[in-house]
Amino acid sequence: MTEDLFASIRIDKWLWHARFFKTRTLAQTQVTAGKIRVNSERISKANRAVKVGDVLTFVKADRVRVIEIMSISSRRGSAPEAQLLYNDLSPEPAKTSDTDPNVPAPVASRERGSGRPTKRERRDIDRLRSS
Repeated sequence: MTEDLFASIRIDKWLWHARFFKTRTLAQTQVTAGKIRVNSERISKANRAVKVGDVLTFVKADRVRVIEIMSISSRRGSAPEAQLLYNDLSPEPAKTSDTDPNVPAPVASRERGSGRPTKRERRDIDRLRSS
């Protein structure tokens, strides 16, 4: 899977090989937008070479990812192979509390087989949702 022939690789290729982005073009877009840091330095060119030991910092799916490059691969392999390429140093995501206003309210549900609500039940539901 990994070869010692590659001392460094373009950052967009490595991000694609490590399966952080679905396509290499998406990885290039993130890099050129300046959204990725290598060793705490913001980069804006996709041809920037990275090597083993470099630390990447970027936001992915509303979560800050801090990744240490452990290996360089010559190809994009399976997901288990990709996980061997890096060490995840990301902080744990914060726990959301019940009083957090950014968390959406649970959706109302009905027991299976109870049928459609009657007109009276619909009015009660509307009253509860409006208050």
